[in-house]
Amino acid sequence: MTSSGSGLRRTLGVRDAVVVGLGSMLGAGVFSALGPAAHAAGPGLLPALAVAAVVAYCNALSSARLAALYPASGGTYVYGRERLGDFWGYLAGWAFVVGKTASCAAMALTVGTYVWPGQAHAVAVAAVVALTAVNYGGIQKSAWLTRAIVAVVLAVLASVVVVCLSSGQADAGRLDVGGATGAGGVLQAAGLLFFAFAGYARIATLGEEVRDPARTIPRAIPLALGITLVVYAFVAVAVLSVLGASGLGQAAAPLADAVRAAGVPGLVPVVRVGAAVGALGSLLALILGVSRTTLAMARDRHLPGSLARVHPRFHVPHRAELAVGAVVAVVAATADVRGAIGFSSFGVLAYYAVANASAWTLSRTASSRVLPVLGLMGCVTLAFALPVTSVVVGAGVLLVGAAAYAVRRWAGVR
Repeated sequence: MTSSGSGLRRTLGVRDAVVVGLGSMLGAGVFSALGPAAHAAGPGLLPALAVAAVVAYCNALSSARLAALYPASGGTYVYGRERLGDFWGYLAGWAFVVGKTASCAAMALTVGTYVWPGQAHAVAVAAVVALTAVNYGGIQKSAWLTRAIVAVVLAVLASVVVVCLSSGQADAGRLDVGGATGAGGVLQAAGLLFFAFAGYARIATLGEEVRDPARTIPRAIPLALGITLVVYAFVAVAVLSVLGASGLGQAAAPLADAVRAAGVPGLVPVVRVGAAVGALGSLLALILGVSRTTLAMARDRHLPGSLARVHPRFHVPHRAELAVGAVVAVVAATADVRGAIGFSSFGVLAYYAVANASAWTLSRTASSRVLPVLGLMGCVTLAFALPVTSVVVGAGVLLVGAAAYAVRRWAGVR
């Protein structure tokens, strides 16, 4: 239910839902996560991508099954609450909102870095303000803009792949995984790359704005994830073949460096525009997802109840969107991109651990529990394989959230 008497409007079909997922995943991963992952895994980048994809696939199927049963805004916050109890739903929502706020800041700063490096923070704040205004105007406007953004990004990425693989600098020997840094490095890289795959959660968190959610969401989530994996694999192979693992790990703008090394420097400005547009698409989808989880938590009084208001004309959680936009703008004015990726990955992995545990309760047969168990084990393993700082800060934030929940319960606040 809503607290306003006005509900969200179901306008998104399968295509729009897939586009929302792609808009989040493509911008997040290709332009910001490949470099740190290559630095961690070395030549083991491609195996790390495969590990992240397997864990994401398990999570996607668990999320799709749950979303079909509980087609409400909030995603795993709702699933955890319904299947495991109020605390686990709350903890998932807390991990998501805090972790994805860091993701929003990272994407906003990526826009600023590519558009105007000398004023990256100012551009980041401007981007957050502009996209919050777009989301305020209604989910359909957001979907239209995301569709255009995804088309631009896919065209740019296709150009990068063709240029790199057809250049004389491409060397298949650079794809050899024989010199990988070991299992620890591969797992750490997989954890960082999971940050890139987690965008399919946007589809589930928009459950109240999807037409026929029991049919649409289970179709859209695997489609978006599959398309993204294919794109990532092609881009990773193309860039590695030109830069090698060492060059990719040290590159501040890996795709731009790759086309320059491939002998086509004229394509660099196009790649920079594609990176900025892709990051904008990711930021747009992230703000959508965080505001909807905020809406769900506000309905249950885990956040201020005023954030549960739905605009009577635009049918969006306008107060939640404005609050999320304001917080992200403040973080974007002060944050660091690479540090935000690790912190966000820990929070999102914790979120999906709850999703898999929730999916485990849906059936009593051993065969149907295999994927949720694999997903749960994968999330926990990747979370604690992240850089130590990310683990310590992420675990500390979860403990703060748990303590706040305990205090509220002790005080009798529902």
